[in-house]
Amino acid sequence: MARRISHPYRFSLVAVIACGLVAAGLIGRNIPRAAGAALAPAPANPAVTNAATLAAVDQEYSAHIKPFFVQNCYACHGNGKHKGGVALDHYANLAAIQADHRTWGTIADVLSTKTMPPEDEPQPKKEDVNATVGWIAQALSLCDCTGPRDPGRVAIHRLNRTEYNNTIRDLLGVDFQPAKEFPADDTGYGFDNIADVLSMSPLLAEKYLSAAEQVLDKAIVTDATFAPKTQKYDASKLEATNGNNGGDLQVNGEVFGTHEFPADGDYEFRLKAGQDKFGEENAKMVLKLDDKELQTFSVSAPRRAPRAYKFRAVGIKAGKHKYAAEYTNNKVDRNNPDRKKRGDRNLYVDTIEIEGPFNAAPPPLPASHKRIFFVTPGPSLSEPAAARQIVQQFAARAFRRPVSVEEVESLLKVYRGAKADGEDFVDAVKVTLEATLVSPDFLYRIEVDPPTAGMTAEQLRNAPAHNITDYELASRLSYFLWSSMPDDELFRLAQAKTLHTPAVLDMQVRRMLADPKSAALVNNFVGQWLETRALDDYHPDPDKFPEFDDDLRKAMKQEVALFFENMVREDRSVLELLDANYTFLNERLAKHYGIPGITGEQFRRVNLADCGEAGTHRGGVLEMAGVLTITAMPTRTSPVRRGKFLLEQMLGTPPPPPPADVPPLDRGNEPLTGPVRVRLERHRADPNCAVCHIRMDPLGFALENFNALGAWRSEDNGFKIDPSGKLPDGTILNGPADVKKALLARKNDFVKTMAEKMLTYALGRGTEYYDTCTLRDVAGEVEKNNYHFSAMIGALVKSDAFLKRRPFAELKLEKAKAKQASKGAPETK
Repeated sequence: MARRISHPYRFSLVAVIACGLVAAGLIGRNIPRAAGAALAPAPANPAVTNAATLAAVDQEYSAHIKPFFVQNCYACHGNGKHKGGVALDHYANLAAIQADHRTWGTIADVLSTKTMPPEDEPQPKKEDVNATVGWIAQALSLCDCTGPRDPGRVAIHRLNRTEYNNTIRDLLGVDFQPAKEFPADDTGYGFDNIADVLSMSPLLAEKYLSAAEQVLDKAIVTDATFAPKTQKYDASKLEATNGNNGGDLQVNGEVFGTHEFPADGDYEFRLKAGQDKFGEENAKMVLKLDDKELQTFSVSAPRRAPRAYKFRAVGIKAGKHKYAAEYTNNKVDRNNPDRKKRGDRNLYVDTIEIEGPFNAAPPPLPASHKRIFFVTPGPSLSEPAAARQIVQQFAARAFRRPVSVEEVESLLKVYRGAKADGEDFVDAVKVTLEATLVSPDFLYRIEVDPPTAGMTAEQLRNAPAHNITDYELASRLSYFLWSSMPDDELFRLAQAKTLHTPAVLDMQVRRMLADPKSAALVNNFVGQWLETRALDDYHPDPDKFPEFDDDLRKAMKQEVALFFENMVREDRSVLELLDANYTFLNERLAKHYGIPGITGEQFRRVNLADCGEAGTHRGGVLEMAGVLTITAMPTRTSPVRRGKFLLEQMLGTPPPPPPADVPPLDRGNEPLTGPVRVRLERHRADPNCAVCHIRMDPLGFALENFNALGAWRSEDNGFKIDPSGKLPDGTILNGPADVKKALLARKNDFVKTMAEKMLTYALGRGTEYYDTCTLRDVAGEVEKNNYHFSAMIGALVKSDAFLKRRPFAELKLEKAKAKQASKGAPETK
């Protein structure tokens, strides 16, 4: 282990993070911390339209909707007033409203729930409120797909904990996972890789510096020699032969043990021993290694005052060897007539010490060290030149792009400072690499807009979307499919500027999905979309469900993961997520399902048609215990949570949050008498609740045959389960099979929802109204290609949303205004 570098650069390295963030415009920006909590959901059924329809909706705003707000809302939110940060008079037309789709989604929510206007203010007519809410829903769902696509934009994106661990692994070759000590990542839109919510704190900055030190300690060998170490073995712990006891040898024989010699080299043996004197001859002690005699000692010291007998053995090979101290000249005479000639010679071995290695060859350097120090100083390469090459190559891989001369020179200032402080070459390079690992260019995925020098405000406002660079595309691909940095192949294609080529992109996606690192897509995307990652912290009531244990928890997660992984590897239909004739089971999970004939801990693919009646209750992720458990409560099932899960995660039509004055039904720990259905029926009698529950409850009731752990049952608390229900469109449900039929009847909605979730995860941002066209195109490609998973991935990565970005025009305009104001120039309009 390298010694901790002691120099004045620790504070400077922390400052590298802070200064870099200021330069990137992060410090001082208002970055929301929990986007998923307060944001209104996207419109349920986005429509695709043309310019004429958009113009008509825009006209409706001017003629009827804006006057509604002038009359009912401008007293607080217009005419120069902006209570709560909302100024409705700033929205001149439909385009302005669609550009701020989150705010207007919230406006629709507060109007529909009668939160606004306040109770003590005049209330608008119900029909006017309904018309306004309906218009907002329509406005936010419209999208003209006939013109250029708006790819949106992603804020600079801090690596989350998983991405950091994986990037360190692939950059350094050290699978250390330092981010396990980091604060938990915030989530938004259901995922923990959303750029807008991945903020930076002083604590996290310190954690990054500590992690950089730790991982480089693991990757780099700063002391390339074996320091001699001493191992002491007490006699009482040694084994003995021929009836001897520990170190007390009263007959010929030996005491022995084994020692791990760390390297080839010389080792010194020190045997502290004494004798019981008898006769003219001293006790003889033979030092042996692997039963080979190394040295014979004449032990003259008495038992009561043993002394050390030393021998240095040359050229011992590394590895485990047997060492021994053998007594060879025992003598005893207890019956001699002459009492003076009676006696018993014995050997007493008190301790055996082994010290070394001496004169050992340097230890072999790990692959991680060789990867970093690919050149070494010598007669033809000076230390500064070698440091420059090492730092330049490392920074290019760490920053995931070519680095400029100025960037390398900035890092080399750290190297020179460390050398001036007395550090040797390796340690000075190491601290420079620490600075690299706390740079924002490593900690953040940064996409740079084209230069805008000399552009007018109007040109900035209308700046077109542009292709991201090939290096930025390589990072988008790798963090989407691997949750890690690009590999050498992606870097090579980025350098050649061929990664944007559709055929090359297709080939890379296939290669990356076949790589074991694509398991990250299963663990991170699927685990959050289907919420099975939450099983790690799920604890059902042990009194009600004593059968639940860690083995069952792991099996639940593994079934979902293996099913999705199989879909990826075999390029199967995404509709199998809704219904399939197979799954993956081991003995523990099969027993939970009531399926016989599966033995052992190993998972295997099981044909459900061969599983009897129990097999008819399974098929698709909705009938997997992992999903059913995480959508239940700790003490019982929850038709509401299961119904909401289906609407939100499978169909993309989440119900709005309940009104503030309605108490929640599901508390999770309160005892229930009778079936859950009875209590929900009473709850639905409240008109404020019925509008949402008529959508959720029938879906949840149809899954009531699955208990809170996803096991099949026919009764609940002694009452026969009634799984029947009717959806608002008249569809009759009578059990899980009907739920799957209902979802498959809306398979295009499911595909669009899955595409939306995947696009959100892939880009690290929530979808907006302008993504409607992309999602329509992706769904169309999937349908055209028989719903194969590869069609969805391929369409996503070749979309404008993935390949392009819109510049940060607003930020540039603000800077332009500030610059003009500082010169006394009129403010840019």
